[in-house]
Amino acid sequence: MAKTSANESVNGDANKTAIHLILQGKGGVGKSVVATWLAEYLIKRGKNVRCIDGDPVNRSLAQYKALNAEKLDLVSEEGLVVRARYDVLVQRFATEEGVFVMDSGATAFLPFWSYIVESEMIRVLRDAGRKLYVHCVISGGEMLTDTLLGFETLARSTPDKNVVVWINEYFGPVSRDGKGLDQVNVFQSHTDKMVGSIGIPQRSPDTFGESIQLMRTKKLTFDEAIQSEQFMLVQKSRLYLVQRELFEQLDKLQLT
Repeated sequence: MAKTSANESVNGDANKTAIHLILQGKGGVGKSVVATWLAEYLIKRGKNVRCIDGDPVNRSLAQYKALNAEKLDLVSEEGLVVRARYDVLVQRFATEEGVFVMDSGATAFLPFWSYIVESEMIRVLRDAGRKLYVHCVISGGEMLTDTLLGFETLARSTPDKNVVVWINEYFGPVSRDGKGLDQVNVFQSHTDKMVGSIGIPQRSPDTFGESIQLMRTKKLTFDEAIQSEQFMLVQKSRLYLVQRELFEQLDKLQLT
């Protein structure tokens, strides 16, 4: 699928302090993978990255020591939305320096996004010189319908062209009725809200898949794994190739 440029919606000043939210209403589709890979990419591109783990269940992002993620609870122990915490978070986004990468859990998806829309958070941050990106994972196989619904929820209600789609083929091809994602109606209807897309292709599970899984299990970034003595040369080579392909795609979106 062709990648589109972010030039139309991003200016240099806003990009100095950007907020990247990884949002999806379906759990287990690769949100934390996206968060960790995006954070490492931004760090490699010289950004002062501030990671926030807002997933109250898994805390996957916070398990990566190299990313130094802050744990943040946006819901109470009773599962209720604590809007005062959202207010504080928006204040931080608007006033603190750095590029934020926030992973939020599936349970917080609807209340968090509803808060963003109702409070016109995107406009508020734009006025404060901040650019907010919404990263949405669309996964194949049985996950496709649910993740398309999450994408539609975001794209339909965001006022800006700020959605970055991550096409995750780990669970199977991202297609419907023999049509590729770019031919699916719900996707076609919202291309005007998209900065572009990043492909996570399905790879051989016993080679590339095994190396990536080992890296994920050990909670290491690409660079840490490639430099680690725990990985064989061929495993490091595979991880380098995956990292290079991923980062080249992100470069084309000009998020930095």
